[in-house]
This record gives sequence, structure tokens and C-alpha cells, in this order.
Amino acid sequence: MKSQISNSTMHLKATASAKNKSITVYAPGTVANIVCGFDVLGLALNDPYDIMTVKLIEEPVVVIHNVDNYGLPTDPQKNVAGVALLEMIDRLDSKIGFDVTIEKKIMPGSGIGSSAASSAGAVVAANHLLDNIFSNADLVQMAMLGEKLASGVKHADNIAPCIYGGVTLIRSIHPLDVISVPSPPLYVTLVHPQIEVRTEDARQILRKQILLKDAIKQWGNIAGLVTGLMKSDYDLISRSLEDVLIEPIRSILIPAFAEVKSGSLEAGALGGGISGSGPSIFMLSRDETTAREVEKTMQETYTNTGIAFHTYVTTVNMEGVKLMN
Repeated sequence: MKSQISNSTMHLKATASAKNKSITVYAPGTVANIVCGFDVLGLALNDPYDIMTVKLIEEPVVVIHNVDNYGLPTDPQKNVAGVALLEMIDRLDSKIGFDVTIEKKIMPGSGIGSSAASSAGAVVAANHLLDNIFSNADLVQMAMLGEKLASGVKHADNIAPCIYGGVTLIRSIHPLDVISVPSPPLYVTLVHPQIEVRTEDARQILRKQILLKDAIKQWGNIAGLVTGLMKSDYDLISRSLEDVLIEPIRSILIPAFAEVKSGSLEAGALGGGISGSGPSIFMLSRDETTAREVEKTMQETYTNTGIAFHTYVTTVNMEGVKLMN
């Protein structure tokens, strides 16, 4: 259900605020699914992140400027941040709009929540300029329109952690029900082979039907992972990082996936798998020393393939989109 922000007081407040107001935010990358939680689990990262500056303007339109080399559309109807902000304008029912400058540090098609960072960063920044008149749940609903534009499907497993921070469980999107999941300290190692896997394509290859025994095993792993996170039980987390439904299909799109995964586990990782729809691969570790050893394994594997790659060693971002000024 849409928030009704249309009374005259809010109209005057929003319009009066439109002069010379701007905010810069860091919009974090995210890991969706967290192996077994397809479309229902996600976590935010401290690195990488997009940098976005949003300004209020006194016209109900969205103007987009890109300051990177990805060539993304500036037409707001074709840009993930644009469609999210157009939805916000529609809900506001006032004569204001937004000027957005986007510097993407998260490569589109990386599997690290590039579209979610733009969508979520835009609405969080805009909401701050409007004195936070929308709830986090409202912002997730708006930003999901960006995900629908990018992948053809409204999903929140990247959007929710980007906005809420930490690990999130999306119990439902109709109606929206997002739960923040407590977690122990975790290090995240990622390798991003410099190829693109489009989310829409990665969804189309999935099986439409699954065996009941596989579904039961997957449900057990999801419940085990959430329980392990909440109880800070690293062994249970490790045992539960298993995907019997999605990974066997999607991993064929990612060169050297099996080698990276087996090598990372030998290096001491708790577990991991495909980040979002790929091609990035992530691994969770208890400490930075292990995370760095996992990074070395990833680097050696991809160096041997001849495929260009980039690696990150980071931690779980508990804040979500970060306001810079």
C-alpha cells in the first residue's frame, strides 16, 4: 500500500525545502541470496559502493547525470534510479523533483547489487532531503521498481540490505515484510570476473519445477543459516551455506566457479557461492586473515584462467546507504 503524502502541510513543506538542498550518499553493494536464500536473503557490503548526489528542484521531474563510463540511460524512465524517484514524485503529489548525479563504482551486471545501489541510494538521499517523510518499507517498495526495470522482476534481496544495512530476510513482498537479522562479525571476500551476467538471463535458465526433497533440503539450509546468524554459531552458518536449487544451474555461467569454491573452502572459508545472479563469487570468513587467504586463492585461480578480475575483502555494512553531508 502506498503512503499517502498528499496533505497541504506536506506539500508546502516539500516545496519550501526545494531550494538549494542537496545530499551525497554512498550506496553499498550487496550480496543477494547468501547461497541458499534465493530472493529472500541479502547482506550489505562496506565495499564497493556507488557515490550519488541528489538535489531538490522545483519541478516534478527527474534529471540524471552519469559521471562514469558505463553509458547507462539518462532517461529517467529507462534508469533504475529514475523510475524509483518518479514513483516518489507520484506519491508526494507536490511540485518538486530531483537532480541526480551518479558515479557508479559497482559495475552493472556484476552480481554485487549495482542496480539496487542506484535505486536505493536515490530514494534514501531524496527522502533525507524531504526530512524522512517515508519509512524504510516505503523506500524499499519504490526502489524495487528499479529492480523490475533491470531484471523484469520485483525483488528486494538486494534493495532491503542496501537500505536497512546488515543481513535482511524478506519474508514477503506482497505485502512487504522485511526482517533485520542479527549476525556475528563476518568478513566477505569477493572475486568479480570482468564479464557480465544479466540478471534477467540468469533467471530465465532456472528450472520452473523442483523436487520436493530438494525443496525440503533448501528450506532446512535457510532456517539453519538464519538461526546460525542469530546465535553467532559459525559452524551452523558453515553447514547451512549450501544451495541445491540455484547454484547447480547458474554456476555454469561462471568460469572457474568450482575451482574458486573448493579452493576457498580449503583456505578456511565458512562457505559461499554465487553473489546474486553472478558472475561475482563471494565467501564468508570468521576473520580477516582467513579472508585474505581466500582472496589469494581467488586471485591465483583467475590468473590461471586469463580472465580479468577484481577482488574485494570487506565486512558486512550494518548502516546501509551512508549520508555524506
